[in-house]
Amino acid sequence: MTRSVQALAYVRPSALESTGSGRLLGLETAGGLTPRGAEAHPRFFSGFLAAPQVAARGLLAVADVAAARYHQRIRPGSLDPVVTGNGDRLRFESFSGCGGVYARLDILEEGLGGAETGHGTTNVDVNDPLREALSRMTGDDPLHLRVGPEELAVTTLTGAVVEKKVPLPDRWLRGFAEAQVASARFDLRAGLSGAEAVRFLRSLPRGQARGRGPLWVTRSGRTLRPTTRPGADAVCLPGPDRLVALERVLRHATGLRVYGPVPDGTLATSSAWEVTLPGMRLTLTLSPDPARGFSGEGGVLEALATEEAAQDAELVSVLLAWEPRIDLAELAARAGLGIGRVRAALVRLGTAGRVGYDVADAAYFHRELPYDADRAERHNPRLVGARRLVSKGAVELDGPLATVVSGERRYRVRESDGVLSCTCPWWADHQGRRGPCKHALAVRMVRRGATAAATGPVEMPVGGRSAGDRNG
Repeated sequence: MTRSVQALAYVRPSALESTGSGRLLGLETAGGLTPRGAEAHPRFFSGFLAAPQVAARGLLAVADVAAARYHQRIRPGSLDPVVTGNGDRLRFESFSGCGGVYARLDILEEGLGGAETGHGTTNVDVNDPLREALSRMTGDDPLHLRVGPEELAVTTLTGAVVEKKVPLPDRWLRGFAEAQVASARFDLRAGLSGAEAVRFLRSLPRGQARGRGPLWVTRSGRTLRPTTRPGADAVCLPGPDRLVALERVLRHATGLRVYGPVPDGTLATSSAWEVTLPGMRLTLTLSPDPARGFSGEGGVLEALATEEAAQDAELVSVLLAWEPRIDLAELAARAGLGIGRVRAALVRLGTAGRVGYDVADAAYFHRELPYDADRAERHNPRLVGARRLVSKGAVELDGPLATVVSGERRYRVRESDGVLSCTCPWWADHQGRRGPCKHALAVRMVRRGATAAATGPVEMPVGGRSAGDRNG
């Protein structure tokens, strides 16, 4: 598995302190991006929270996911949560160490007491002493939240005193992008009241029996019930124990909303589970299987394989302004592009962590993760494989058909209504449900004008390929 090390530097550890007027939750920030450019320790917010205990527990839930591995429970993750200020809200995001669960806490305008936030994205220090202090927090004493260093510290700081070096696997970056693509296809499928949400979530079985297929939930009166046979209104719940982080906030839940795609037979799908809270929302998005992270889902490959989307992404990126909700029609008008091309550009920007997707708003939002813009593209095995095939001149077009020579084998790729299918083992196993195989991608690239000379030699990233991409 390819990984790098991300260095995070903070002026001091984040802490929960008692003051004369209540408590102060000081979250320290590392290097991040703002409208003013890169800043070592950006400051996003300072004010009193409307629901202190709820916010504390929601932040703990996001940190729980960041430290968890729900599949093969070894080597816990350690990446500090990401915070984005969008002007009217703060978003705290994390990804599980296994790459299969994406968590986000949105503290909305009403949860922030109506105070405006700054704009930008950075990591925040959530250390073990802070976690312990937050977990002991009771009552509703006033809580002042400060995201970023005190002004005095900004002007007198001579150097960071807290440094963390954490592994940053490429699958986490690809996972952020793939979770966004999956979420953009979700619809609201079910909603429960706060009391029904608590009863339902506490009744769920722990774990998922091997060999028995995915668990589904379906509407039953005012609640939801688990089932092994999906119907038209069912939502997949792959690995119910992965919702454990929601237990942190259940006593404060005002409702539960469930999002997902319309079932396609009995095949497992991703889904999103959103607990509504006073002035905030906590959402967990699950990959289709506990043993399968988001990184191999292939939803971004079509956008990465086209130069048109690359050029459009460059244009669209300069028009983004840390919007909490990106209006596609308005953005398309400003860019002079069709909405379809803007969507493809946003998918491509998502591979660099520059946009996310909020299922509650059914809209993209702007953020800037501290990642190399081309990293997900360079380390995506199927995309690298497709470019290698193009560079070797391995694609022969014949009307709607194409032949791709890969090693000692020849695969036939057929196009029908804009969809490519292939005779390779990957396509036979997944039928396009996890994105195109490398042969179909190579054909798509050649049909759009890519040539061996233009593509050039392509090197496979160090670390090899995952088993999921072996035949793709």
